[in-house]
Amino acid sequence: MKMLMLHSHDYWLKPYERNLENADPDAAIISCRDALVALIHVERSDEELPGTVTTKALKNIKWLARKIGAKMIVLHSFAHLSTSRGEPEIAEQIIRNMATRLAASGFAVQITPFGYFNEFKIHVAGPSLAKVFIDI
Repeated sequence: MKMLMLHSHDYWLKPYERNLENADPDAAIISCRDALVALIHVERSDEELPGTVTTKALKNIKWLARKIGAKMIVLHSFAHLSTSRGEPEIAEQIIRNMATRLAASGFAVQITPFGYFNEFKIHVAGPSLAKVFIDI
């Protein structure tokens, strides 16, 4: 898994075009402020040990969210951080599992519509910790 985490002052996303047949046809616009946005790329190798990868990713997200004081987390499937791509169904399952576990830890969580090309804007904070890349 590759993950680019961004401390966002303002985040907005609009589903543009479905690229998976089973994507929710009623996908809606997402908008939030003061969030940690995690752009998540699930790789083929993550399919072998999804639980281990998920736990490591969550530790990194929680650590950074607490460090920057973010209570809102946006999980954004972003298949552009590696050439190795996991199966869409497994990637979606991993991201939904992450959302459930983050919510159980007290975070507000939004998941961007899965199976879409999206139009989005991110206003990223300036400090060094506002932009963190993780290779799990």
